[in-house]
Amino acid sequence: MKKLIVVRHGKSSWKNPDLADHDRPLKKRGYNDAQLVIKAFKTYFRQPVKMLSSSAKRALTTAEMFKEGLEVSDDYFEVNADLYTFDVSELLEVIKSQPDDDDQLMVFGHNPAMTQLVNFLGDENIDNLPTTGLVVIDFDVDHWKNINNGKTLVTLFPKMFK
Repeated sequence: MKKLIVVRHGKSSWKNPDLADHDRPLKKRGYNDAQLVIKAFKTYFRQPVKMLSSSAKRALTTAEMFKEGLEVSDDYFEVNADLYTFDVSELLEVIKSQPDDDDQLMVFGHNPAMTQLVNFLGDENIDNLPTTGLVVIDFDVDHWKNINNGKTLVTLFPKMFK
């Protein structure tokens, strides 16, 4: 069994228009929303999980908040520059190339790729994975390269807790 946990980065700030997209930080709402989703997700969460984050500041900050909130060790946390993508094929390629000894994978990234990914792999249609939205999809396979036609188990969006 493989379990994929997909998290879109928190709400980012556009305050400084001179910043490169990669360097945009979270705004206050992004921090607050992450705390709400982390608290709710603790009910479903089981160790161990390998966390992979985009290198973009907003995704990495979100991932680090989840890492701390879920008490995931540094050994299970990795920044992957290839996750700074908006293309679902590239995102899927990173996921399918993960080592099979990790049965749970938590990926932090960007739309539209994240919404397309959960709709492609899961069995529930989600119009738009919102910022700090989290989706858990289960797969009855032993190898990441074989994930397909999964079962959507959990969807947690910040607006559910406000």
